[in-house]
Amino acid sequence: MAKKEKSEYLIQAVSHALDLLEQFHGETDELGVTELSKRLKLHKNNVFRLLATLESRGYIEQNKVTENYRLGLKTLELGQTFIKQMGLLRQSRPVIEDLVKTCNETTYIGVLKDFSIIYLDCIETSKTVRAVPRVGSRMPAYCTAAGKVQIAYMSDEEVDIYLPNRELQKLTANTITDREELKKQLAVIAEQGYAIDNEELDEGVRSVGAPIRDYTRRIIGAVSISGPSMRFSDERINKELIPMVIKASEEISAKLGYQK
Repeated sequence: MAKKEKSEYLIQAVSHALDLLEQFHGETDELGVTELSKRLKLHKNNVFRLLATLESRGYIEQNKVTENYRLGLKTLELGQTFIKQMGLLRQSRPVIEDLVKTCNETTYIGVLKDFSIIYLDCIETSKTVRAVPRVGSRMPAYCTAAGKVQIAYMSDEEVDIYLPNRELQKLTANTITDREELKKQLAVIAEQGYAIDNEELDEGVRSVGAPIRDYTRRIIGAVSISGPSMRFSDERINKELIPMVIKASEEISAKLGYQK
């Protein structure tokens, strides 16, 4: 019996679903049913069924503001898994090792997921008093430097949708819980290119963070430096730590193919 070619095993519906996902590339972040129907040369009913299936699994989501469709968080999860296995951690590790040697403060690599920041890697300071390492933990993104510096580059509509519907929890006296105040701070962060956590997650702990971009120019994570407030004075943050964390983020981004 002759061996079949792999092409003979292709499932048309799966192929159409992948074709649909691949329409979201480059500058194209949202598409409607009509446009997708034209691009895929499929009837609108078929496109809608594909979208409904992909949406049910989290690979596609509908923008409630425009009613168009865009990639869902599940695609981000897959992408982050690839990055973890193939790129981000391997490329960032030597950079943050050098960073810790220079500043001797605990340094993290974190990614955004479901409005939480997840720390994938951490190198601790050798000092006795230090920030608690949290590799694998989920922290609220709105009160962490690594989280805010990623949210800051979202559109207002994305932030409105992405912010949890529940009230923002006040974890310390400095936690920003007013949405409009948070949006104003995010606008400043996007302009300056770095974020500061001023004891917003933990009392007595401050951190600075900068975004990591890949070859598509998208922000895929952040590098941050954390430590006790007694060592993180405004002067040290501004003169030493901010330039360091920005330099580290640029080095990692360059390793991932990002070009300014």
